[in-house]
Amino acid sequence: MAAALASGHPVERVYTAPNGEHLEEILATARGRGIEVQPLADGVIESVADTSTPQPVLAVVRIPECDLRQLDDVSLVVVLAGISDPGNAGTIVRVAEGSGATAVVFGTGSTEPFSPKAVRASAGAVFQIPIIQGATTQEALDVLGNRGVRRLGTAAGGGEPYDQVGWQVPTALVLGNEAWGVPEDVRSLIDGWVTIPMAGRIESLNVAMAASVLLFEALRARTRGGDGQ
Repeated sequence: MAAALASGHPVERVYTAPNGEHLEEILATARGRGIEVQPLADGVIESVADTSTPQPVLAVVRIPECDLRQLDDVSLVVVLAGISDPGNAGTIVRVAEGSGATAVVFGTGSTEPFSPKAVRASAGAVFQIPIIQGATTQEALDVLGNRGVRRLGTAAGGGEPYDQVGWQVPTALVLGNEAWGVPEDVRSLIDGWVTIPMAGRIESLNVAMAASVLLFEALRARTRGGDGQ
C-alpha cells in the first residue's frame, strides 16, 4: 500500500487491524491526502485476506489505466506473452521497474497483473511502472513495431547471446509462456531472438529469472553506452 500512496495512484479507502503496528507514517500520509481510514474489528482482515498472516492494513486502490499508444517512452518495453503464473508475472514487473524498463504489457493468456499474488510478488512495482492490459499480444506488438521498436523474442537456444545484443536500440522484450515459450501465433511479429547460453546441463532458466538476467544486462549496456559487447 505504501507504494500505491507514494506513486500517487488513487487510493479510495484504507482499512487497519486493531493490532496494527508501525503504521503511523502510512496512515498519516493517507489522511493527509484526504483518504478515509477505517479501523476494523479483530479478525476481520484475517477473514478476507488470501494469506495466512496478512499485513495489518488493506487498501482499495483504483486500477490505473494506461494506453500503449500514448506512452512517451518505449525505449525498453517488456511484453508478457502468456505468462500464467502470478508470482512470475509480479516478479518480472518488479525486475522491469528496477532495471529501468518503461512499461510492462500483459498480453494474451497472461495472468491478471493486479491479482493479490502478483501485486505481492511485484513488491508494489505495479504502481510504479506503467502496466498495459486489455490488448492482445499481436495488437501490442503491432503498435510497438509501428513506433519503430525492435521486437526481441526470448528463446532457450538459437538466438543471439544476450551479452551481444545492441540494447541501445528501442526494444520490446517478449517473454513467452513458462512451458512452451513465445506463442506460435506471434512469432511472425518477432524481429529477432535472444538467448541466455547455459554452461550446465539445464536447458533454460525460470522465466522470471531469465527476465532478470536480460533486463539488467540491458541496463548495464544502456548505462555504459556500449554496443552490448
